[in-house]
Amino acid sequence: MTAIEHETGDLWVFGYGSLMWRPGFKALERVPARLVGLHRSLCVFSFVHRGTPERPGLVLGLDRGGTCRGIAFRVGAAARAKTIAYLRGREQVTTVYRETTRRVELEEAARRQVGAVCYIADRGHVQYAGRLTLAEQLRYVCQGHGQSGANRDYVLEAVRALEALGYRETELHLLAERLASQQETGVKFQDEVLGVQFPES
Repeated sequence: MTAIEHETGDLWVFGYGSLMWRPGFKALERVPARLVGLHRSLCVFSFVHRGTPERPGLVLGLDRGGTCRGIAFRVGAAARAKTIAYLRGREQVTTVYRETTRRVELEEAARRQVGAVCYIADRGHVQYAGRLTLAEQLRYVCQGHGQSGANRDYVLEAVRALEALGYRETELHLLAERLASQQETGVKFQDEVLGVQFPES
């Protein structure tokens, strides 16, 4: 753990995964931001939120190299301690992430740079998945279901959040397309098996 709880003043948090669409805390500002030196990757096996130890799902982590664009949230000083406790309860449930503070650039006219709390994938943790092929990602995501719901929904929400910011990440978008295609094929198959009749449009 870092010493961020001993600091004073407003707290900045960098969201690159589910925090982008479901932060779970109140923020005074919500600004698109860029983090250099780390990239977003489906590199973490999920044992709790989107999977189980027996049937792991896959969630996003910050991994070495590249750049990650996400959202920086500014939390008021009065809510600092409460927000840190909330984030640790949510992100550190299996300690697969390392809590740290990194400098991010806010994508606004002033181009402010702020120190923001980030959760980076721990490469030495048993849940670190590393770089997986698209087929491997698809298999884990399709089987994953945990306390926060289906792994499939997590990936689709991530893509929607990125698109809302005007971003496109090839790997995630390809995976989302495969998931959508698989879901459509599965629905058609079920309809055929069950003999479901739909009215003509």
